[in-house]
Amino acid sequence: MAVVKARESDVALLARLLRAEAEGEGEYGMLLVGNVGINRVRANCLDFIGIRTIPQMIFQPHAFEAVLHGYFYQSAREQEKRLARRCINGERHWPAKFSLWYFRPEGDCPPTWYDQPLAGRYKLHCFYQPTPETCENVYNTF
Repeated sequence: MAVVKARESDVALLARLLRAEAEGEGEYGMLLVGNVGINRVRANCLDFIGIRTIPQMIFQPHAFEAVLHGYFYQSAREQEKRLARRCINGERHWPAKFSLWYFRPEGDCPPTWYDQPLAGRYKLHCFYQPTPETCENVYNTF
């Protein structure tokens, strides 16, 4: 059962984001990007107040490098659509299980990002999750 409302066009949009942001990190890396995106739609806190749909999340100004720099505009493939559906249906993975941010640093992961603690690293990306006090919604069960 979906944890956010999503039409087929939303699935394709999220799939394009997964491919653009983490294709080089494999299937698991793309699932982590999807987790962060779905968390942003569900969170309604911090930088994500009022973000209630997948298109709003993806096109939030300055949210994703791939959207800003054009790689995002490749078409979605069936593999990424399957991964996007898994995220939309509530499948979550560490270190993105409760994360709202990720980025790819030149070296080690900083201990905080946007004043939020490091949840962990997967390959080249560092993931950051809010504290329950700053964003309770991201920790709510489905």
